[in-house]
Amino acid sequence: MPAIHPDMKSPVIRIGNQTAYSAGSVLEPFEFAVAHGFQAFEFFPDRGFSGTGGWAEDDLDPETRQRIRETAAAHGIELTVHATLEFHPLQSPDHPRLAGTIGLAVDLGASLVNLHLEMDQGAEAFVQALRPTLEKTAEAGMKLAIENTVHTGPDDFNAFFSALRADQEAPADHVGMCLDLGHANLYDRYRNNYIGYLDAVSPEVPIIHLHLHENHGDRDSHLPLFTGPSRDHPAGLIALVDRLAKRSFDGCAILEQWPHPPSLLVEARDRLTGLLENRG
Repeated sequence: MPAIHPDMKSPVIRIGNQTAYSAGSVLEPFEFAVAHGFQAFEFFPDRGFSGTGGWAEDDLDPETRQRIRETAAAHGIELTVHATLEFHPLQSPDHPRLAGTIGLAVDLGASLVNLHLEMDQGAEAFVQALRPTLEKTAEAGMKLAIENTVHTGPDDFNAFFSALRADQEAPADHVGMCLDLGHANLYDRYRNNYIGYLDAVSPEVPIIHLHLHENHGDRDSHLPLFTGPSRDHPAGLIALVDRLAKRSFDGCAILEQWPHPPSLLVEARDRLTGLLENRG
């Protein structure tokens, strides 16, 4: 493999997993992360498509939140929180679930809150709708990651961060992009080409968080890494690591699935760690 350019800094990637509505309990994936030495974990209040499974913020009482915080600290696990999909800033900037998300993140000692980019009304409108979220996360001293969906492309992120920088009143230093690899792979203009997607994101857009899963360009199947196209051909992931090195990435990479068997997460973590070691 070609070496990384001397001026490039090896990316710092803390690999972890996420809660899942398909898990047997809210804490099962977290307990798995602790048992298998993962370095990050993301709590995602999500009821699933049926609305009958999963969990919501209120399902974790204060004692449980404190226990999670202490356990994560004892095992060197960085915690992040994914805002519920029921929170849409454009529809309701001060939706009660925003306070619930921030409260959960604060109680857990999370370093970052993640939510989806919405461009239905343009970049400036989303910046304005995001104002309460920007202010609350800044006040709490945590980062805010804006995630790409299958409907938002590089131009959308370039426009959003340009509008954010132009707004002199909105706190912005703590805001960056969450690159969702599987979603990038499904965006029409860059279907099956997530590296092309990433290359079209302006260098001025800070990437601070990763959601890692893959697909065959057909649907958002959330396949664990190395079980889809990268199983036999990891060139895309190698290129991703090199791109992240150029951007001096320092953040968490969340494996967004709860597969059966869950050991597939350990295999993905170990293979990705091997790639990072080889490239670094």
